[in-house]
Amino acid sequence: MASYYHFAILYLCCCSITVVPTGARKLTALVEQQPLILKYHHGALLKGNITVNLIWYGQFTPIQRSIIVDFIQSLSAPRAPLPSVSTWWKTTDKYKVGSSQLVVGKQILHEAYTLGKSLKTRHLVALTNKVNGLKSINVVLTAKDVAVDGFCMSRCGTHGSTRVIQGKRVTRSAYVWVGNSETQCPGQCAWPFHQPIYGPQTPPLVSPNGDVGVDGMIINLATVLAGTVTNPFNNGYFQGPATAPLEAVSACTGIFGSGAYPGDPGRVLVEKTSGASYNANGVNGRKYLLPAMWDPQTSACKTLV
Repeated sequence: MASYYHFAILYLCCCSITVVPTGARKLTALVEQQPLILKYHHGALLKGNITVNLIWYGQFTPIQRSIIVDFIQSLSAPRAPLPSVSTWWKTTDKYKVGSSQLVVGKQILHEAYTLGKSLKTRHLVALTNKVNGLKSINVVLTAKDVAVDGFCMSRCGTHGSTRVIQGKRVTRSAYVWVGNSETQCPGQCAWPFHQPIYGPQTPPLVSPNGDVGVDGMIINLATVLAGTVTNPFNNGYFQGPATAPLEAVSACTGIFGSGAYPGDPGRVLVEKTSGASYNANGVNGRKYLLPAMWDPQTSACKTLV
């Protein structure tokens, strides 16, 4: 199971400090930065047509749901103006051969908090198991008043897999969880749309859909979906230990545009009338801010702008 912690990784992975001896008079050479390599561990990737089933746990408004549904539909919609969400997603095609075409499938509303408002990982798995299907990703989305084990402390989202028994055949099914951090930890899981708790206190960006919590969810959902198709069963593309891997997007955390550095998301586009920041166009006129993704061809984090 791969967890993604939006803000902590930013400082652990993007910062490096070089200590220079006091007797040194000048810097004689720059240390060349080593290329970022995500090793392929020879496991299966999710390619072809993939159904994304959405399990909404808690209270979401119709507008909030439409922002997320439009994002998923934008991943495989080639007609949006450039720079587009689908252009961002096409980088996953470079992981081995073939595309991952995502389409929205079933949507299940759990508005009555049937498992309570404090969930463990086993509850997330139980919710994902309510939807069966091959070649699918079951996505659990928890509302802003739902606490999840590890949320805000060690993760903003997670992807993993469960065993599916079909007759004599045992397969694995991928799942994803992302929470709405609006009232719990927007400084960790909705940055750069909120002041960070740690590090440089740069002004927050204006969220492109007018909802800090949901626009933060889009960043985290993009991260774990990319990780799911390129490392669905902990033997795909990643760097580091399989229990805490750096994946397609989590290896590039905190980078949204060119010139990014720790605490600064980089240069992004700004909508003239609202002042909202974005870097990707989606369906139905939507705009989103998406993190950089590691490009296997260049071994570097690739931004849209």
